[in-house]
Amino acid sequence: MTHPTTWVADRFGVRLEGDPALHDLLGLALRRNPRRAHLLVSTVLGKHLPADPRTVHGTGAELGRLVGKVLDGRSALVLGFAETATGLGHCVAEALGADYLHSTRRSVPGIAAPGGFEEEHSHATSHHLLPEDPALLGRAEVLVLVDDELSTGRTARNTITELHMSAPRGHYVVATLVDLRRDDDRTAMARFAAELGVRVDVVSLAAGTVSWPAGFPAAVAALVDRTPGPLPAATEPRARVVRHVGAWPPGVREGGRHGFTTADVGAARN
Repeated sequence: MTHPTTWVADRFGVRLEGDPALHDLLGLALRRNPRRAHLLVSTVLGKHLPADPRTVHGTGAELGRLVGKVLDGRSALVLGFAETATGLGHCVAEALGADYLHSTRRSVPGIAAPGGFEEEHSHATSHHLLPEDPALLGRAEVLVLVDDELSTGRTARNTITELHMSAPRGHYVVATLVDLRRDDDRTAMARFAAELGVRVDVVSLAAGTVSWPAGFPAAVAALVDRTPGPLPAATEPRARVVRHVGAWPPGVREGGRHGFTTADVGAARN
């Protein structure tokens, strides 16, 4: 079986190097984005590629256990980044026995967002925080930020900066499956923490680097331009859609967009 990084590496000279576990956690794909032409494809999230639910949950729980070691008994609020880390954040929060909230790209008419931040390299940069109870953002001693990969740390710094103004803490943890920061990115995080007067820990399951040659984004854009567009939509539905009304229990939240407390975990497990 060809490893998922092989074609991108051979065709464009993109390299993913680091801990042996790195290649078990993700591969490389392409996208037309002038900010970042490569796409890190997780094999354990169940979002990019199909994955065994036991692997998805177990990987998130393991990351949560690593976070627990640096919390040293302090209480935590877990914040997951949309879209890819929403489920991962749930698993980390459950492992810690902590309340959870994930960001969303979607605004809700009539609801003011008590917080938000920018993900500068993304296709959709703005994240909103829409907890049902705005006081949720001020709870707990440590804020744990969960993302599937850490490329530069800029998004984490943006998030901490915004939330520190309204709910300051002395300790923040960035939890990620893979840490791909370069030395200057690590220096920038340490300098940021010192200037803000806080402690920032980074916890990951694997670490490494991704590199690419000059002209890589332009080469990807040219390839996309030569690639045929999507196939026309089928005139007949490919499958019958069955709606099971009332199958979801009314007392169980559907996700963490508006907050998911430890009480919600209990309701979902019962």
